[in-house]
Amino acid sequence: MVLVTGGTGLVGSHLLLKLVNDNIEVRALYRTNEKLEQVKKIFGYYSPNAKTLFKKINWVKGDILDIPSLESAFIQVTYVYHCAAYISFNPSDFKLLERINREGTANIVNMCIAVGVKKLCHISTIGTIGRPISNEKATEETEWSRQNANPYAITKHLAEMEVWRGAQEQLQIVIVNPGVILGPGFWENGSGTFFKTAFKGYPFYPPGGSGFITVSDVTRSMVDLMNSKITGERFILVAKNLSFKEILRHIASTMGKKAPNKELKMWQLQLGKFGDQIRNIVTGKARRITNSTIYGLQHPTKFDNSKLKNALKFEFEPLEEIITFSAKLFTEEHS
Repeated sequence: MVLVTGGTGLVGSHLLLKLVNDNIEVRALYRTNEKLEQVKKIFGYYSPNAKTLFKKINWVKGDILDIPSLESAFIQVTYVYHCAAYISFNPSDFKLLERINREGTANIVNMCIAVGVKKLCHISTIGTIGRPISNEKATEETEWSRQNANPYAITKHLAEMEVWRGAQEQLQIVIVNPGVILGPGFWENGSGTFFKTAFKGYPFYPPGGSGFITVSDVTRSMVDLMNSKITGERFILVAKNLSFKEILRHIASTMGKKAPNKELKMWQLQLGKFGDQIRNIVTGKARRITNSTIYGLQHPTKFDNSKLKNALKFEFEPLEEIITFSAKLFTEEHS
């Protein structure tokens, strides 16, 4: 039996779809019925038999912070994909981020050890990959520093430490560090905001850039690593390094929208940060522009994907197909 945590998120839902299509017996944690409807929606993007595929999943209501629910979920489980995490870049959310991302991961690792799970795949982020001092690409071995890291990256680094602790206790593990994951359905966060921004036709684009990868490449690499003899390793998952200007222009072009042509200046970013703070105080909505956000835009990092390519003879998909597919779905849902 395979267990997936975070099965109702972008990566988790696509991973579940892949596993059931591969006829793997799978169990998944969920917290609310609303989240389950989102998974059905994702399945429907790809298959006319979405309901049938969805019913193949053994859903267990639970939470990675709730030990009794985890004990039920882990019955007869042999492999675990840990995709659950809380995502926020708001410094005031640090305690909650640490509780869910670090403590929750510690609970998963402890359960894996307790029941004798054969292998754990933990999904982290490129935010825990160090930034090179020179212009060379970052690798899995580039030293990471907490300085200028956002709260999410810091707590995901702490989560990785829990996974390495498990490895020291003889648990077989692999860690994946994906870049910006391109895929449909989750338009309010992650790469979904790029589609939302491009659709509105804003003339501005942020400076800098990041590493990008399709959601299917993320899930395929996770499954391939779990099926391999590789253990005790982490892998950067980035198909291509792109500027935000390039990615937004590509999405806008696919949507038939005017491409952004003005780079945001530093004073505009600082003004946006101030406005974001006021919005957070007045409305309680999560902050999107912080000091670490601005630092990241000013100091973009390029990432080396050769370790995964060499280990698995892995060939990354071109980004164009998922951009076109996602843009079409976004347009249909928002027109």
